[in-house]
Amino acid sequence: MGPTRHREIFISTDIEASGPIPGPYSMWSLGAVALWPDKTVVDEFSANLEDLPGAGVDAKTMEFWARNPEAYERARLDPEPPIQVMQSFSAWLKALPARPIFVGSPIGFDFLFVRWYFIYLLEHCPFGFTALDLRSFAMPVLGKDFSKCGKRAYPARLRAPVPHTHVALEDALEQGLLFCNLMQEAKDIREAAALLRGMPQIQKGQGVCRVQ
Repeated sequence: MGPTRHREIFISTDIEASGPIPGPYSMWSLGAVALWPDKTVVDEFSANLEDLPGAGVDAKTMEFWARNPEAYERARLDPEPPIQVMQSFSAWLKALPARPIFVGSPIGFDFLFVRWYFIYLLEHCPFGFTALDLRSFAMPVLGKDFSKCGKRAYPARLRAPVPHTHVALEDALEQGLLFCNLMQEAKDIREAAALLRGMPQIQKGQGVCRVQ
């Protein structure tokens, strides 16, 4: 995995499910990509999960899957027992070379499922209560309202050169690259502001311009 360069590593995570909340519905697919801020991919995790006992499917969610049959087939290919998947995911996170920070979008969906599954099946969550929402992070960087910080609103220079397929691992990679691009954009803005603060101030006074 290479040497540790940071105290934190970002885990861009995407899940696919049979409905809007865990418990009554099941997480069907889990994809995670561990990245450094420079977009270096350290490792990947991907698994499909069997249904929870007694869980059902949501009609609106199944309408979504009907519109995306190829993604549905990939999400239901070779599912494993949920506890086995979460044990493997926990071990994968533990083996990473820095503290894992969950990155998701929307955070209220992806992190909800992941944390619920960890607590319900393993009685602990490696991420604790901490998760970073992509859209919330984008607000100050793009200078836009929350409702206008969806992925489609990103300028071309920030978009990831990979398609959004509704396949968990592939969407996790797209999301991770977007996040890294946003971090670089934020860094560029800070450096530009610092440069401006260090420039001489030009003021007008008594018909002349003088540099202070």
